[in-house]
Amino acid sequence: MLRTLLFSTALAITAPAVAQEATAPQQGTTPAAPQAATPAQPGAAAQPEAAPSGQANTVASIVESEFPAYDTNKDGQLDKAEFSKWMVALKDQEMKATGKTLAPAEVTAWADGAFTTADTDKSASVSKPELVAFLSGSAG
Repeated sequence: MLRTLLFSTALAITAPAVAQEATAPQQGTTPAAPQAATPAQPGAAAQPEAAPSGQANTVASIVESEFPAYDTNKDGQLDKAEFSKWMVALKDQEMKATGKTLAPAEVTAWADGAFTTADTDKSASVSKPELVAFLSGSAG
């Protein structure tokens, strides 16, 4: 579900760029390459599957822009509390979008499982590359 939210957000943000690219360029000019959009809200997958490279690039952009907001101690890694805060925010977005609800204990258990999966080197923290891999569906 979170993967769907991520994809939908990325699609909604990139749709204007795709529409512009589809229009005929003015004579004598070369169309510019589309620029990657950076969504304001990140997305995640509880059980990631492999993502197409375009989606992986979008995930990397999201992680790059949002990571500092959740890395409260500014050490370049997300500890379990920092990671869980981000994942709970994502789960809340998904639940609002789908109208579903989960008990707080279920959300906490989900975030704990996501942390265990994302922390592929078992360092008790999640780096940007680990987070991109997790959200892209290629972790663990």
